Amino acid sequence: MPSTHFETIKHIINHRRAVFPPSYTGQVIPKELLTELLDCADAAPTHKLTQPWQFVVFREQGLSRLADQLASLYKAHTSPEQFLQKKLESTRDKVLRSGAVMAIVVSYSGLIPQWEELAATACAVQNLWLAASAADIGGYWSSPGTIKHIGDFLGLAENEECLGFFYMGYHNEPPRIANRRPLGEKVRWEE
Repeated sequence: MPSTHFETIKHIINHRRAVFPPSYTGQVIPKELLTELLDCADAAPTHKLTQPWQFVVFREQGLSRLADQLASLYKAHTSPEQFLQKKLESTRDKVLRSGAVMAIVVSYSGLIPQWEELAATACAVQNLWLAASAADIGGYWSSPGTIKHIGDFLGLAENEECLGFFYMGYHNEPPRIANRRPLGEKVRWEE
């Protein structure tokens, strides 16, 4: 018989959803809670203990600096025929509506294949996302095309790469179950 811990984690996993900035309430996410969520991220599995994940946390005035930088990168790296003022404003607005935004960074150790470092970092983000969901904080992982130009702003080393941003905020959206194809279409049993 599964324990209550199993039922709790199963519920959190099944109800974790992407929640976007227009749904955020503007309520401040305390730094102490963000630290607890990052502790959960830091518990991710990692081959050879390389622990390749890093997070740059933007909150309060840091959100304004990030919003300005992302808007500037969009403007600088978008051709005039593809540039949309509405997209520029949306880029800024989603950052400013967030309680926090975390840059997701992978640091390649050179000790193991890069895909393993990426997988470990993705596991850290999933831990963060599940913990945030359990704390009634919505979030989503966004990887805009401009992330390939954000290294200097984030102070990244040669062996580091930004994989995107995790936007977070308190919200009032009702819980919902995942829309998934039947599990039987994705699993083959060999018994």
